[in-house]
Amino acid sequence: MLRLEDHWVWDSWIADDGDLYHLFFLQAPRSLVDPGKRHTAATVGHATSRDLVTWDYLGECFGPAETGFDDLAIWTGSVVRDGERWRMFYTAVSTSGHHVYDQRIGSAVSDDLHHWERVSSEPALRVDGRWYKNLANTPAPTQGPDLEGASETWRDPLVFADADGDGWHLLLAARAREAARNDDGVVAHATSPDLERWTLQPPLCEPGAGFGQLEVLQDKQIDGRWVLVFTCHPQEMTAERKARTGEYCTWSVPGPGPLGPWDIDSARPFTAEPHLFAAPLVQRRDGSWALIGFRNVEPEGFDGFEIIDPVPVTLDDDGYLVAADDYVPWPSSYAALPKAP
Repeated sequence: MLRLEDHWVWDSWIADDGDLYHLFFLQAPRSLVDPGKRHTAATVGHATSRDLVTWDYLGECFGPAETGFDDLAIWTGSVVRDGERWRMFYTAVSTSGHHVYDQRIGSAVSDDLHHWERVSSEPALRVDGRWYKNLANTPAPTQGPDLEGASETWRDPLVFADADGDGWHLLLAARAREAARNDDGVVAHATSPDLERWTLQPPLCEPGAGFGQLEVLQDKQIDGRWVLVFTCHPQEMTAERKARTGEYCTWSVPGPGPLGPWDIDSARPFTAEPHLFAAPLVQRRDGSWALIGFRNVEPEGFDGFEIIDPVPVTLDDDGYLVAADDYVPWPSSYAALPKAP
């Protein structure tokens, strides 16, 4: 487990260098007192482990720029190996314009996975209003109860190499332009020959599945079968979806390959950990798979801002992600957690 005395820890992603697991995670100082303020104070922390259980915390490795599209906070991303170097794609928000609603994708490079250098002062990929909601075609309200649901939603970049060696793919959490609120979550897609020049494509799934956002996307092949894993807050689902499949945070759906297509309407929840959120799906050294992440229990008034120990997982007969038979679910009681401020 990774818990910091002076920082909240939440969304995370992993790079495996073959020797160590490198955990990157959002962190913000607990001195802010109110956890709700963490989103505009987020930086990227870095820790390493050999077993996904015991972590060596190395401190902050990446933070906002002094000016530009990423000068307020850094949010969730992914890391890939680019030849002899590493490349991180990340979500960013700025101090100008539309505050947290103006989400952008940035890129940085590193030789050691700890010291990162931005590759540009411009975003790597901007929203295209032909397919996706943005602040031009769906303006954010300036006040009122709908304010929290109006973000541009252009975040959580997942980058991976094309299976046939034809460049790179980038998947993003986005919203379909013509779909209704909390029914508009889709997987945005972009392609690149070199990790520098990106061409935006249509979404890889249809809206209308009852999810407002498909956050922290992960696309993995387990025992020869592909599965897409994503996160969605229960309050960002339609009432029909919650009535049909319950209020859970982590979801999966099988697919024929790394680019789907996926029938998001058929997604099933990861029921062994109802509150598990933004949980990386990681292959362990013995070839088995596990989820790590944090428990989103802030709405219940508890402090779950820590990276939990691995939850062993496998795919069921239908190709959905489930806990391994030997996993003992977390107690339904929150007695083991401290109260939130």
